[in-house]
Amino acid sequence: MRSVARIGEAKRKTQEVEISVRVDLDGRGGFEGRSGSKFVDHMLKTLAKHSRIDIVAVAEGDLKHHIIEDLALTLGKAIGAALGDRAGICRFGYAYAPMDDSLARAVIDMGGRPFSRIRLGIKEAAIEDTKVEDLSHFLESLAQALDCNIHIKVLYGSNDHHRAEAAVKALALALKAAVSRSGIDDVPSAKGEI
Repeated sequence: MRSVARIGEAKRKTQEVEISVRVDLDGRGGFEGRSGSKFVDHMLKTLAKHSRIDIVAVAEGDLKHHIIEDLALTLGKAIGAALGDRAGICRFGYAYAPMDDSLARAVIDMGGRPFSRIRLGIKEAAIEDTKVEDLSHFLESLAQALDCNIHIKVLYGSNDHHRAEAAVKALALALKAAVSRSGIDDVPSAKGEI
């Protein structure tokens, strides 16, 4: 079984943004950084804590939408770099997570094909300082850059902040399971590669 460190880094620099992300898949769940959005930072801290992935992310740019989208793309690339050829991972993960009045389900397949279905059911246009459409787009962009399937559905909840937080907690738990070491040092695919 491989015992190499599963650390990945990615950077993205365009005329609109400058972003760097570093992850340690076998970390303690720490988050350091800033995105320019307090709510996105809160969600990244939540994702790190419950996935036990250490995340260091610094993101600057012109518009909040560009920063949030490109931060997701860079985070996905960093996690992908840490996974390498994905040999030895469990590949699939699923979880339910409550947050007070809300309950969310997340299911992940790290099988190399990007797809997302995000159903947050949020009624307001924004949560704190972040547009809901930007939060959904963050999750869709993460699936795209990480070459994985992410299915998230908030089953119920009356508070939009709690609905979003339950979704991210469920995602974190599913991600933790999917990237965990299986104990078998092969690529988890009948094709022999992902």
